[in-house]
Amino acid sequence: MGRENDKVRVGITCGDVNGIGLEVIIKTFLDNRIFELCTPILYASKQVASEYRKALDIKDFSFEPTRSAEDANPKRANVINVWKEEHQLNLGTPTKESGELALKSLQAATADLKEGKIDVLLTAPIDKNNIQSEEFKFPGHTEYLADAFGTDEYAMLMVSDSLKVTFMTGHVPLAEVGKSLTFESIIKKIRFLNRTMPQDFGIRKPKIAVLGLNPHNGDGGILGSEEKDLIAPAIKKAKEDGILVFGPFAADGFFGSGAFHQFDVVLAMYHDQGLIPFKTLNFDRGVNYTAGLPKVRVSPDHGTGFDIAGKGIASESSFRDALYLGIDLFHERERYSEYTENVLQPQKEPRGGDGNRRGDSRKGGKKPTGQKQKESVSDNEN
Repeated sequence: MGRENDKVRVGITCGDVNGIGLEVIIKTFLDNRIFELCTPILYASKQVASEYRKALDIKDFSFEPTRSAEDANPKRANVINVWKEEHQLNLGTPTKESGELALKSLQAATADLKEGKIDVLLTAPIDKNNIQSEEFKFPGHTEYLADAFGTDEYAMLMVSDSLKVTFMTGHVPLAEVGKSLTFESIIKKIRFLNRTMPQDFGIRKPKIAVLGLNPHNGDGGILGSEEKDLIAPAIKKAKEDGILVFGPFAADGFFGSGAFHQFDVVLAMYHDQGLIPFKTLNFDRGVNYTAGLPKVRVSPDHGTGFDIAGKGIASESSFRDALYLGIDLFHERERYSEYTENVLQPQKEPRGGDGNRRGDSRKGGKKPTGQKQKESVSDNEN
């Protein structure tokens, strides 16, 4: 999809309409300068968006209705009416209805993403309980989208200016973590990261840090043997394959000493081992990115925030940074695709001739991913 002279179309799901999703969306697009970077399209209904805007007492803003993403106004925030019936907001309270609306929004936006009608998907937070249905039986957005695109190899990658971290095991109970780790799964994830960093972030030879599972890396086997039996051998094999991977590192000292600054991405063994330090360091600036999908999907790193919904105090910083990162990732993937097509992959020569092969490439820099603003209360990432 070469659209260098056109703005990126960003499809936005509303998430749970009774949470803070619509609040951070509206606050983000109060800044008209954003329309110079992208064309935003909200998948919801103008009626619900207007009701939320009134609850926030914001007067100088409205979404422009559009029938399709292709017809969206490039100078405005657009909305596609995914449902026609009116719905009353119940801010701060998850309901069956709000879960159903969140799913309708997600389904419509995902369909347009698959068809190429939008370039980036930016998802607002859902409630993982009330969205469950016959059509949604997943722990969160990440697994839903991986299933929708038929992607077997993917990762929830948390991104900020200072840290990128992902996990061997994501939304699984802590008691199952150790049982889920194998030599094969660890080296597979290391190789995945070694492919993802060049494609999505322009880091041609990434330095990957791998954390241990047990306290103090198992203390030589006294506190657990996964480090010497699984993790260290996987790192050794990856090094033999030419990957710049290091570890295993004891997690507490690794983050406490600031050693993470020396690496491009960190592979944690389980969810909280990576998420706690990430959110401590980047509470209102982190972005959740689903690496491995054929399309770009990003999300703020917070949850529905029912406790502060509609009070006008939720910070849009993480949502805005997710928007900026999504745009950057789309352009970086275009550059990588052009680079690999023109340089890394030899062009076929015409039969019987000495056809010239193209050898040009383009590498561009990344712009900043937003500015820090006041913090918001969050409960979980999706």
